[in-house]
Amino acid sequence: MIKKTFSILDIKKYLKVKGFTITKKKEVIRFESLSKTFLSSLIIISIFFITPLAINLSKEKMNLSKDYENTSKNNLKKLLDIKNPKLDNNLDSKSLFEDILSFDEQPKDSVRLSASTIEELFKSTNYSLDDVRKNKLVKPISLTLLPTEITKIEDVKKRKNLFIQIILPLIIAENNNIKLDRNKLFSILNKSKNSEAEQNWLNSKFKQYGVMNNDLPTLKIRMDQIPTSMIIAQAAKETGWGTSRFAQEGNALFGQWTWSGKGIKPANADKDTTHKVRKFNVLQASVKAYQRNLNTHSSYRDFRSARAELRDNREKLDSMILTEHLDSYAETGKEYVKILQQIIRQNNLTDFDDAKLMPLSMELKSLI
Repeated sequence: MIKKTFSILDIKKYLKVKGFTITKKKEVIRFESLSKTFLSSLIIISIFFITPLAINLSKEKMNLSKDYENTSKNNLKKLLDIKNPKLDNNLDSKSLFEDILSFDEQPKDSVRLSASTIEELFKSTNYSLDDVRKNKLVKPISLTLLPTEITKIEDVKKRKNLFIQIILPLIIAENNNIKLDRNKLFSILNKSKNSEAEQNWLNSKFKQYGVMNNDLPTLKIRMDQIPTSMIIAQAAKETGWGTSRFAQEGNALFGQWTWSGKGIKPANADKDTTHKVRKFNVLQASVKAYQRNLNTHSSYRDFRSARAELRDNREKLDSMILTEHLDSYAETGKEYVKILQQIIRQNNLTDFDDAKLMPLSMELKSLI
């Protein structure tokens, strides 16, 4: 038997005769699948492109205070280690004393009480330095003027005590103001997000302390307290325990100079000199201006650096250490420092460094 072979063409003809139709299968491109593939690819590419940008943006919007806090700590360490000239160096003096001048110009009941009246007031309120040394509490009696009779008190101890009693509440009150500001500063630094009001507050403090370029580390160094004992010693030295003409006529407790503001011309000043001793309406303004001066002027940068180092080491602000950096305050230099330290030691002024101001009661307020 002979086997017959069939070609593809024969098979097609046979199937066609039998009624079957053969067609070639065409490849169909489905646009729906193509669209999905394209969209998926686009999303993947976008994720890889956008993610780094989102991370950077998140970092920029991260805790403003945390970034500043970390930066300021690092910069402060640099300042203490290598005396970084960029920190606490430049000063914008345009707005330094605006708030103090505004305070000093406010209307006040500036009644000059006699020494005997003041002594009676202190006695009636149980305000004595012995009690302060024991209990560390100071009556919040704020006097605006020194008594003229203080110059006539012959008993040196009595005159010194009266002078300290008058200025002590003013000094602690101003240190409290700075402490509150400093606490608020650290509160802002430790928050994850700062409000517009907090930003405005920061801007006002940059102006008050003459800080340029909104430099937070510099603000932290400048916005700090001054030991009470050191302030009392300087006031005592500059006024002769309240008896000087500058203190009596101009409430000038610290002998600050001025070339443009209101002041008192020193009697022994050379004819060519143009400076005056700055004059204030009330004693409180003098304390405010003194603290702002020490906290901002370039002459006391070493003082602030030493204070920052004590803070960094969690040590108490020691007036005996910090007075070492006040040789620029007077022409006598290191001799001036020795006198201040002698005043602090002889009068046990460090007893007042940790004294607190009592809240002002309505009864006490009515006596002032």
